[in-house]
Amino acid sequence: MSRSASASARIRVAAGAAALIAVACTASAAASGRSPGPDAPGGSREAAALTGSAKLTRTLGDDITFTFDAHLAARHRMDPAKATGTFRFSHYLNGQGAWAKGRIDCLVTGGKVAVATGVITGSDLPGAKGKRVGFTVHDVGRHDRLGYSWASVGNPVETKDLPKCVSSAPFERVKNGTGDFRVLPWQPDFVVQRTGKP
Repeated sequence: MSRSASASARIRVAAGAAALIAVACTASAAASGRSPGPDAPGGSREAAALTGSAKLTRTLGDDITFTFDAHLAARHRMDPAKATGTFRFSHYLNGQGAWAKGRIDCLVTGGKVAVATGVITGSDLPGAKGKRVGFTVHDVGRHDRLGYSWASVGNPVETKDLPKCVSSAPFERVKNGTGDFRVLPWQPDFVVQRTGKP
């Protein structure tokens, strides 16, 4: 085989391998239900996300944990109400308290702040099942903050007719070493994105 034919064959093999890798990456992302990352061949990242689990810090020693796995797919970028995922929270003090879990029904993020809502599907708190609740997270590394829709009333059962993607300011602090929340910024079409250029 001539030197030029050999080089041509190597180029064809490399191009074929690259195509197979691209297909595998895209198929893997589709199978996982998540959008490929921003650098994935032929794909784009999911539109927004709120993930993670952490405990809140309280002076009386309350054991309060929030967990989120909320995602807005790239194809639903312009409709935050198409967000999917789950949430869970619990609050105990001196052996008494309650827990709740549910499904996410809205997610909006801006910078490192996320606002999400969801409907409670299971809980040992009387009257909580079927209620919509809201959460706000400020992702600032090891010092994340969190707020929730029942901040002014003290109980998620007391929030009546809460609209989607509504919550309070993130006034609570995450307890050091108990976890971390991660926010992926939303990039809707109608907001000008900063490019770093003047």
